[in-house]
Amino acid sequence: MDKKALHILVTGTNGQLGMEFRELSARFPDIHFYFTSRQELDVCSRDAVMQFFETHPVDYCIHCAAYTAVDLAETERDAAMAGNAHAPAFVAEACAQHGAKLFHFSTDYVFNGTASAPYLPDAPVQPVNFYGATKLEGEQGVMKHCKDAIIIRTSWVYSYYGKNFVKTMLRLMQDREVIRVVSDQQGSPTYAADLARAVIHIITSKTFRPGVYHYCNSGVISWYQFAHSIAQHMQFTCRVEPIRTQDYPTPAKRPAYSALSTDSFQKTFQLTIPGWEDSLKQCLQIIRERG
Repeated sequence: MDKKALHILVTGTNGQLGMEFRELSARFPDIHFYFTSRQELDVCSRDAVMQFFETHPVDYCIHCAAYTAVDLAETERDAAMAGNAHAPAFVAEACAQHGAKLFHFSTDYVFNGTASAPYLPDAPVQPVNFYGATKLEGEQGVMKHCKDAIIIRTSWVYSYYGKNFVKTMLRLMQDREVIRVVSDQQGSPTYAADLARAVIHIITSKTFRPGVYHYCNSGVISWYQFAHSIAQHMQFTCRVEPIRTQDYPTPAKRPAYSALSTDSFQKTFQLTIPGWEDSLKQCLQIIRERG
């Protein structure tokens, strides 16, 4: 193994963000990537994490592994805590011990949703569901154990890969004449491919600056507007109708407004983040081409 090459560990490689890093890695043949799923590296085991770092050179860890089932987290509390709170702390501890820089991903759900303007990274946090609480604890664990860490809060993530809102809408819109989507929750979608490219840009441009940042595509919309745009771009005849949150009860409460301010991210890393509609078009085009 070439120890002079840059070595990057990507955990959670079977998730939508992890898969985007896997696809992107083909453009960087000079970088050595380790792509690990839970089978190769159980990040919920401190011993497994420490052993991996002791036996593999790691310059950067991109920690994508997480528990992402927001509603199930209300009842699967131990699993959510293990994946979102304990695992990030283990990874951060290992990064600190072995001199690796860490990227950790968090969520807009650390906020209570009562704001009327996009949340700044230093805005007060107050999760309204258990998933958000576990992600906040994960942030705190990372900050406690690793000073060389970038925490990126993101929102409404979708991709060609994995399960997400866009793919669910595409399936429903092909099967139904009418679908109803919540119109009183506002936020910003994030195309996982854009986020992956931004992280690799930070690494390759050597602009790593530790701290808490926000990343999502620009523009603030409702889930209803998001769904309506998907239907328009795909030229579906399915009718999309708005409903209120109270008409679509879920086990986990959602913040009514969770838009994120990305100003500090764009300024610090000299990046312009694409608008949500342009990125949605890109993703839908890939879905059309690949089937």
